[in-house]
Amino acid sequence: MTTTKTAAWAGGACYLLMVGLLVGGAPRASGTLHAVGSLLAVSLLIGVVRRTPLLALALALFGSTAVVAGTPGSVHEGLAASYQGQFLSYPAADLVLGFVVATCTRRASTAAVAVSLTVQLLVIGVFAHGDDLTVNVVIALLAMAASCTVGLLSRERREHAAALRSQEVAEAVTAERLRIARELHDMVAHSIGIIAIQAGVGSRVIRTQPAEAREALRAIEATSRETLSGLRRTLVSLRQADRGATASEQSPLAPSPGLADVEQLAAATADAGVRVDVHRSGERRALPADIDLSAYRIVQEALTNVVRHAGTGRCRVAIDYGDEELSVEVVDDGRGAAGNGSTQGFGLVGMRERVGLLHGHLSAGPRPGGGFRVAARLPLPAPVGAPVATR
Repeated sequence: MTTTKTAAWAGGACYLLMVGLLVGGAPRASGTLHAVGSLLAVSLLIGVVRRTPLLALALALFGSTAVVAGTPGSVHEGLAASYQGQFLSYPAADLVLGFVVATCTRRASTAAVAVSLTVQLLVIGVFAHGDDLTVNVVIALLAMAASCTVGLLSRERREHAAALRSQEVAEAVTAERLRIARELHDMVAHSIGIIAIQAGVGSRVIRTQPAEAREALRAIEATSRETLSGLRRTLVSLRQADRGATASEQSPLAPSPGLADVEQLAAATADAGVRVDVHRSGERRALPADIDLSAYRIVQEALTNVVRHAGTGRCRVAIDYGDEELSVEVVDDGRGAAGNGSTQGFGLVGMRERVGLLHGHLSAGPRPGGGFRVAARLPLPAPVGAPVATR
């Protein structure tokens, strides 16, 4: 940092030195050569421009004005017509002005444009004569307008890129929060529902049927351990997202649940008093992880709603492995629900979000003959190497 700062100030000093050599070392040279020399010398201000753009603009205006005032045309009036190229030194200041407009605040940019315009018009008005005055004023205005336009475009492009990055970050954070919310809801709601029912059963029969009470307590213990394991898996996976996670936290975790675990889920639901008949059709095969997990969570949430709201002792789960899509259906013959059941909480909302992310279709609502039905269709990717015509 210190080296960069020293180099920047050294560049500014060298720029002033070069301007002094151009004006004092070659007083009889043409104004055009002086102007070209000042244009090249402004490259020495790069370090100052990056650190303090306004100071760099002041140095560039000072150097360009010194070149204009120090050329022979300003002293020897007979040679004035030969040295009108001296005003070409101001485009160097315009380059710095464009950087100021692109990087500094709007108030500072407006002040810099006003000062630069005033200085250039005053100097041109003093040292230009006749028709050359109009031409040089027009050229100065066009050069300044071009530099300011480029600076404004650069500013708008940078601000637009920053806004897009902020929007992408916000959308990613929102999507991740929704994903975590869905996982925690689907995981915890089912387990808490079973625990609540088993606790109620145990409290009612603890005196009259101790064996049944012990079974209820065992079910509560097993469900609690399974839920804690799932929560730990979720929390550790979140911590591993940080690259600074320790080696002990990066130990292998149990795989995420899938449709292969539906029978285990049905057994846990049966412990809560609802018998689940599972039917599978089609060619049973490995599925993409996101589809497998989402289908399992849909079944889990649907069974949770059956346990908590249906008031029935059995339900049916149908899983169809189609060629182009996976179909999952949960049907019960209980009390059903008002409307589409959206007022019961976040369960159906989470289902719709999962299905929507996979470009599938979800239907959930009361059945005409009584009960409730949840059906999801999730499109499956084409097998690698499969002809298009076969699909």
